Amino acid sequence: MDTLDNLAKYKIFLSVAECKSISKAAAQLYISQPAVSITIRKLEESLNTTLFIRKSKGVSLTEKGKLLYDSAKQAFHLLMDTEQILKSSRSTGYLRIAVSNVLCKYFLMPYLKEFTHQYPDTDVSITCTSSSDACAMIEKCVIDLALVAKPDNLGKSQYHSLGIIEYVFVCTPAYRSKFNCTNDEIFNYGNIMLLNKDNGSRTHINNYYARNNIMPSHVLEVNDMDLLIEFAKMGIGISCVVRQFVQRELDSASLMEIELSGPVPPREIGFLYNQIQPLNQNILNFIHINAGRTEIQKQNGTKEGR
Repeated sequence: MDTLDNLAKYKIFLSVAECKSISKAAAQLYISQPAVSITIRKLEESLNTTLFIRKSKGVSLTEKGKLLYDSAKQAFHLLMDTEQILKSSRSTGYLRIAVSNVLCKYFLMPYLKEFTHQYPDTDVSITCTSSSDACAMIEKCVIDLALVAKPDNLGKSQYHSLGIIEYVFVCTPAYRSKFNCTNDEIFNYGNIMLLNKDNGSRTHINNYYARNNIMPSHVLEVNDMDLLIEFAKMGIGISCVVRQFVQRELDSASLMEIELSGPVPPREIGFLYNQIQPLNQNILNFIHINAGRTEIQKQNGTKEGR
């Protein structure tokens, strides 16, 4: 089978897989339903395998069909990206990045600012999502680079560490003085402020609670780390935040750390990229853009917007 001669077949295959219906794919592609059916049958014959399970209402991919779908989708993404590059004579390529909201604001921005300054003709796209989704996107090769907490299993991905982030519980000295209890008992009385449950940092804290048999009595959830910091400074309660984000407040004593007998374990964060796809040079350009910095320490020492 000549792969290049089958590009049209693969396009129809992708449409059927995504629509989960031959008739819907035909309507989407503005061709007849029999033409779609014949194309899929010929593709299956040429590959000597079954790609779809036919059902009374639609179709679903077989395991081999899923394998072909992932590869075909990646190939078409690469073709579209290359076309975009060729259309722009000044373009120096593209870079697709996935990152959580928290890591984007506090860690990615310094890299992004310097990268766009040095490589103004490179197209950059940012997807804000959870760390787990970002890792899945790397595995499927739909993005080039992810800024995430280090996964337990790197698989075939390469990881460039930026260092460790620490989690601390902080509040104003006045708020802490309201409670006549030990620091470890504060969870039974204080208003504990956390990121919402969809956040990777919250999952990390929930795991810490589970290991230490902690069940906070009063919890306030927000979706932004800045709000946690501001609420703590207002004396509303005790916020769980990244130490590097509040070091200035801790140094000035406007906030104090609730020092626990069992501190929250730190997390390692860094850049993740896939080794199985052709290397996009802009990945390395981006990762090493601030090579002269002391990574996390300097990034958080020069935070903007706080």
